Amino acid sequence: MIHTRFKSLAAAIALVAGAAQADGIELIFSDVNPADVPRSKAMTDIFAEEIGDDFDFQPYFGATLMKQGTELVGLQRGNITMAGLPPSDLAQQAPEFDILGAAYVVRDQAHLKAIFDSPVGEELKAIARDKLKVEILGTFYYGTRQVNLKGDKEIMTPADMAGVKMRMPGGESWQFLGKALGANPVPIPYTELYTALQSGVVDGQDNPLPNDRAMKFYEVTDQIVMTSHNVGFGMLLISSRVWDDLTEDQQATLQAAANKATAWSDQQYLDEEAELVEFFESEGLKVYTPDVAAFQAYAQEQYLSSPLSKNWPEGMLDQINGL
Repeated sequence: MIHTRFKSLAAAIALVAGAAQADGIELIFSDVNPADVPRSKAMTDIFAEEIGDDFDFQPYFGATLMKQGTELVGLQRGNITMAGLPPSDLAQQAPEFDILGAAYVVRDQAHLKAIFDSPVGEELKAIARDKLKVEILGTFYYGTRQVNLKGDKEIMTPADMAGVKMRMPGGESWQFLGKALGANPVPIPYTELYTALQSGVVDGQDNPLPNDRAMKFYEVTDQIVMTSHNVGFGMLLISSRVWDDLTEDQQATLQAAANKATAWSDQQYLDEEAELVEFFESEGLKVYTPDVAAFQAYAQEQYLSSPLSKNWPEGMLDQINGL
């Protein structure tokens, strides 16, 4: 009888263990972006498929789980497992990341990948792990940020931006970026930006062209100034605590899935950017290129004379420029 009971207990334990294994390791992913944009689809259609049955991937998009700006703390507290965050969010606790959000530092998608594949990237990953307790699995290119305005005033130099109320995300580094373009920055949440443009609370905004179409900003603006002042991107993060509990094989699986998902997403945005100028012109917007050299010189002067550049790791800007 006792032997039978032990057999029954062993069977019950095996059943529970099997059920737990079937459920997989819980990966709760939070992102502010809509579910239908390429970087979100990359997570649901590619990443989730590639990681297999060892993991239970649970994505939440459109800031439905965590409000914008709270995700990093959510990762650190264990409220979520993964997130896609811009460098400005990481810079709130690790100011070294401010360098990646500065105007005209990251040049394009290829340069972005080169940065994170270089010793610079390894240094940034170590800072993220040591200071923030998160692992950087990869980068999602969102497109190159351009200035998008109401009205027909031509913008050719930073001087022409004087008095322009331009929405920038909250946070010191984002607000400074607006100033480095010559504008008067106003913090407005991304989800409230369409209404702010429509009502005249702000005169314009800056985002990559795919974002402008996805959020329909072209419906309430008149022109796009191709300043190409900043490469928009997010970092795919996972809690270090969760990462450290994984086996080497499981870590390799997640990393391979992240590589495949980010590569696919990047290509979607590159393809989209290539045809968006014609789309916006067909919608009645004026699209033109200003004196980019003047914007570059002005922005560089603003950053180098600002306390923000004091947080940049010594020699990192030269390393980035040399890639």
